[in-house]
Amino acid sequence: MARTPLKALALAAALVTGVAAHAGEVEVLHWWTSGGEAKAATALKGQMLKLGHTWRDFAVAGGGGDSAMTVLKSRVVSGNAPAAAQIKGPSIQEWAREGVLANIDDVAKANNWDALLPKPIADGLKYKGSYVAAPVNVHRVNWIWANPAVLAKAGVKLPTTWDEFFTAAEALKKAGVIPVAHGGQNWQDFTTFESVALGVGGVDFYKKALVQLDQGALKSPTMEKVLTTFKRIKDYTDRNAPGRDWNLATAMVINGQAGMQLMGDWAKGEFIAAGKVPGKDFVCAAAPGTAQAFTYNVDSFAMFRIKNEANVKAQKDLAAALVSPEFQEVFNLNKGSIPVRLNMDLSKFDDCAKLSANDFVASAKSGGLVPSIAHGMAVPSAAEGAIKDAVSQFWNSDRMSAKDAMERIASAARAQ
Repeated sequence: MARTPLKALALAAALVTGVAAHAGEVEVLHWWTSGGEAKAATALKGQMLKLGHTWRDFAVAGGGGDSAMTVLKSRVVSGNAPAAAQIKGPSIQEWAREGVLANIDDVAKANNWDALLPKPIADGLKYKGSYVAAPVNVHRVNWIWANPAVLAKAGVKLPTTWDEFFTAAEALKKAGVIPVAHGGQNWQDFTTFESVALGVGGVDFYKKALVQLDQGALKSPTMEKVLTTFKRIKDYTDRNAPGRDWNLATAMVINGQAGMQLMGDWAKGEFIAAGKVPGKDFVCAAAPGTAQAFTYNVDSFAMFRIKNEANVKAQKDLAAALVSPEFQEVFNLNKGSIPVRLNMDLSKFDDCAKLSANDFVASAKSGGLVPSIAHGMAVPSAAEGAIKDAVSQFWNSDRMSAKDAMERIASAARAQ
């Protein structure tokens, strides 16, 4: 009996020695700086520290990640890339084509990623058939969030159609609250726009217009209706919306200053961080008209080529940790998203997350699973940026007609 503790001590000592021998530094570029996101980033740091590695945080504020990408480009050009950077969608392949990303097939094979990840998502993490990035979650973008006490005060329910949305917005306005919390930044405008496009036009229209960039769909009567509906929402936002960060807009719903917000499920992380309870202090639903569809935004980390052997080991440990069930659970509980791994135990997750997970699986089977154009999942970055600018120009203009906006968007879509 006395020998077992000695064996255990010897094994522990060997493990500590092994960790120390291979301990490296992992520098991670991300833009998770708000409450719920910062907690999620801290969970990732803790996972790496447990493995004996040093974590160097490279956080660049800005919800859409545009600022982070500018900083990353300058670092890569100067030959000083971080070990990992938050990159997603077609941008992963764009970086891979530059020859600066590392092959992590060994990590993926050892951890059975091909079997654990949905194929459309796994394919987006590969370049020429090899993994170059690791996913951390699946965000649903087409959500509406609301403060139930504020809705009750106005005598309305959470809207499921756009007609109901505008009826509710008008009632909230009359009740003396801001109907729609919004941050006037182009990525937030675009997030709202794509939910309207999906709700008004449906899945097939969304795919043709905002994934395939079909010129006929972009110039159709359906697109004109989408743009008209989108612009109506602005009448129910407040004059201080321009430039407001998304999490500050969420805070307006949390504190009862506003009734509703159209935003991805990272907003839920803010409610949770504020100690709010889903179903009681806030309510969630698919954005109006989109209950049978799911716009996905997958956060992932691309792994850059680095030279130091210990740091490469740390980088591979980071990739493995990102997809591990332990991290997937703790990270997504903080972030507001759902695990990217299939067949995860969701017993600790709230009703919003369970709804998201059920709809994710159902829409994947029905064909209603579509990539978010607003969040870099659907089209090359040049086209995305140009369309995003055209949409915001329309949102901010008092003179531009929906037909003029259609022409600008269709022209921007050719910027591939």
